[in-house]
Amino acid sequence: MPRCLHDAKVVDKSGRHGTLLREKVEMSTSFAPEGAALNALRKQVDGNSVLVTGGTGSFGQAFVQTVLSYTSPRRVIVFSRDEFKQSEMQSKSSEADLKKLRFFIGDVRDQQRLELALRDVDIVIHAAALKQVETAEYNPFECIHTNVIGAENIVRASLNTGVKKVLALSTDKAVNPINLYGASKLAADKIFTAANHLSAKTGTRFAVVRYGNVAGSRGSIVPLLRRLALEKSSSVPITDPRMTRFWVTLEQVCDFVLSSLNTMEGGEIFVPKIPSVKITNLAEALAPGIQQKIVGIRPGEKLHEVLISEDEGHLTRDFGEYFVIAPAFDNMFGAKRQATDLGQPLDERFSYASDQNNAWLDVAALKSLHSVS
Repeated sequence: MPRCLHDAKVVDKSGRHGTLLREKVEMSTSFAPEGAALNALRKQVDGNSVLVTGGTGSFGQAFVQTVLSYTSPRRVIVFSRDEFKQSEMQSKSSEADLKKLRFFIGDVRDQQRLELALRDVDIVIHAAALKQVETAEYNPFECIHTNVIGAENIVRASLNTGVKKVLALSTDKAVNPINLYGASKLAADKIFTAANHLSAKTGTRFAVVRYGNVAGSRGSIVPLLRRLALEKSSSVPITDPRMTRFWVTLEQVCDFVLSSLNTMEGGEIFVPKIPSVKITNLAEALAPGIQQKIVGIRPGEKLHEVLISEDEGHLTRDFGEYFVIAPAFDNMFGAKRQATDLGQPLDERFSYASDQNNAWLDVAALKSLHSVS
């Protein structure tokens, strides 16, 4: 069962408070799995080779650290094009970890390079992407090459090398996209879920994990707000006071990816149940007492984000702490059967949007989560 929430107070729409978050409220890059979660983690990883694309990014580094801390993989391959960050990771790693770590310079745009890296690999976690909305809008060709053609290359290379499982990371921006980044991730999601129809001979399974904004990751608003608070700025920029976002930590994402890896059959999209935040509350929590200046919504930005659209409601099942969106077509791995038979059905008009969530992090909870006094 994924532990999606940690030990901070949240407020539901009725105003009731509840402790939904079970882990220590801290922003470290690892977590301490135990019980069933640890058993599931070891079942998937012990003795196997794991490759993480985008392995030097925020998620990649946290995930690699988690895997090396709590399991015994045969090896963990960090695949990225950032030689400096790979060097930094090497210098920070212990001698014991370095015996299992491999660093592979490469780009998901290059299928031949991927096939070299994926030889004798069992599990692929695909985190590499161009993620900045504005960057994608101004550099559309580059976005498509990395996020869409890169996804195709991962599929082809995994099939050609006999990888067992591929789990790709997605985003709430892939749902009803209004920007190129979201559209490219939607296309990537479709590529990975459809890839299960191509893997009859190899048996490779493909699935997707879709989640919201990661607190403190590269590109997050958190470092900006912290810096402005430290500099005692006269104001902090707010795009729109009505804006809401889903909020998740790196620890939660690592936890959820591992649990999804354990339960995936092939073709599913896994969606964690996570709280929402109001951007004004986030600014007040991280930059308390500083005036909030409304600057307007940026190109390609939404007022609210959606993790499950109403059009996906009839395919979605509730598994308690997470949702599974079953593939639209049956495939040999039975993912649609699993979701239909085991999960609880939802209203056909069901959607999961950040402004209609049942769980919210208020100012006090956000201060606790981000260790702001």
